[in-house]
Amino acid sequence: MLEALPVLTDGRTGEVHVGPRALMGDRGYGFPYMIAVVLLYGILSLLSPRGKDQPHGSGLGTQRYVVERTLSWMSRFRRISQCYERKGEHFQAFNQLAACIICSNKLMKERQRKNQPG
Repeated sequence: MLEALPVLTDGRTGEVHVGPRALMGDRGYGFPYMIAVVLLYGILSLLSPRGKDQPHGSGLGTQRYVVERTLSWMSRFRRISQCYERKGEHFQAFNQLAACIICSNKLMKERQRKNQPG
């Protein structure tokens, strides 16, 4: 996956980013060879090392919660979770549509919260 990451530019300064600055992951990715590969790409490894002497938990905290919550929201769309599409472009389109619906719902709730008296 690290090899497939696209080259990104910062919209404000035009600075080119070839890859992420840091990589987070849970203990399932914390093999020594995996950490070494991440470091070879020049990426800060925040992968939790595997082993019994390490405390339980990934340490990702709130960042992981955001990912897990979003995946849970995406799973509500049956067509996406079952992947009925024959073409990747169609699957991507349904994912983008689901993301738009999720964002729209979040914005509507935020607007309602701001408009409530008190």
